[in-house]
Amino acid sequence: MASPPLPSVVIARVVDGPVTPKMEQTSLFGKGWKPARDATNRPRGVVGAVLRFEGIVRRGEPSEDHGGEERELLALDYQTYDPMAERELQSLAGRIADQHRLTSLVVLHSRGRVAVGEVSFVMIVESPHRAEALAAMSQFIDRLKQDVPIWKKPVWR
Repeated sequence: MASPPLPSVVIARVVDGPVTPKMEQTSLFGKGWKPARDATNRPRGVVGAVLRFEGIVRRGEPSEDHGGEERELLALDYQTYDPMAERELQSLAGRIADQHRLTSLVVLHSRGRVAVGEVSFVMIVESPHRAEALAAMSQFIDRLKQDVPIWKKPVWR
């Protein structure tokens, strides 16, 4: 017999600059969220899959100005349409969490300059099952690029 789904924990924020471990502590743990293995406010044995994805700025990026040829980057400047960006990010996260019956979905996305090698995006998905977690993560990232007003501008070397 399947247990009833737990209410999803959904946190989605736009943060200034690169996503760092300290920023994660403040933005996620400061809001009361803890990973399933550390959470005391959720029953044990419900979460069967935890996925973490980090988007890291690569050194090379295709350049439209050079016929799609890869050029060397210094950084990416992320621009947002505020406050719509965070509202849409939160809305998308809530819809995906409900659709895939996730136990939690947390997202941090950078605004401003993020240098090569730094993290611009963190997503953590917790779910009873692996298949739902993988599908939710993939769908969220695809929809983020289409629906949320966040744009990246390359800063070339």
